[in-house]
Amino acid sequence: MKVTFWGTRGSIATPGPSTVRYGGNTTCLEVLLADGTALVLDAGTGIRRLGETLMEMPADRSIHLFLTHSHWDHVQGFPFFAPAYDRERKIRIYGFQQAYHKLREILTNQMESQYFPVNFSDLNADIEFITITGRSYEIGNARISAIENNHPGTSHGFRITEGDRSLVFLTDNELKPAADAATEWPAFVDFASGADLLIHDAMYTGEELSRRQGYGHSSYSQAVDLALESGAKTCILFHHDPAHDDDFIDRIVVECRRRIEQSGSPLRCLAAEEDTTHEV
Repeated sequence: MKVTFWGTRGSIATPGPSTVRYGGNTTCLEVLLADGTALVLDAGTGIRRLGETLMEMPADRSIHLFLTHSHWDHVQGFPFFAPAYDRERKIRIYGFQQAYHKLREILTNQMESQYFPVNFSDLNADIEFITITGRSYEIGNARISAIENNHPGTSHGFRITEGDRSLVFLTDNELKPAADAATEWPAFVDFASGADLLIHDAMYTGEELSRRQGYGHSSYSQAVDLALESGAKTCILFHHDPAHDDDFIDRIVVECRRRIEQSGSPLRCLAAEEDTTHEV
């Protein structure tokens, strides 16, 4: 598998000179399987540029779009996704359980005339919505498993396994939240166990998190703790706060690496950067 970051930012796009290195587009990842199948995770503003590259892919290959949830920063790029306008393309959009109907509603409603000049019904591609009622789904040789995150309005995280390789994507997730959490810490440790690559929400500092309990996001320290306890090989900090510029994120990475070194773990840690590809 190869994973490419097309959008790394949370909440709102933040283009500009202070976010050039880590990126200003909102959430979108591409996971390219060994057989060339393209899985897309979320449809934030980063999906626009991804769409341009996917137009170079043979038209007979379906595009599989998995959406964690329906908040704006995860769906707002879809109206600018070029393959959706190509009648030769097949796009499959997946949602898990209770989030499914809301995802479909948001994607179609955000393209009504009062918001956007092209209606969803006018898109030329063969678009199908698929609800996944269980906790896993298979596409080719890959298995996509899901876990419910702790986030207002419901969100899901994914584990993609192909052969003996696996990546875990947990964004918009509040680790160690209130007692009424949908999913508790041990379940996330189990879900991420032994992952080759763990991509986790690391939106806040510890001080910021103390003022934003219940917002549905984690601190970078929590993300590292999860990676250490689950035995992940590489941890990528994700969903960067709009207020955190490149220099701020650099300092976060240095602090995380120092903490990992003190633990004696071989864990690798870095922050997600747009336009970078990682072999899993």
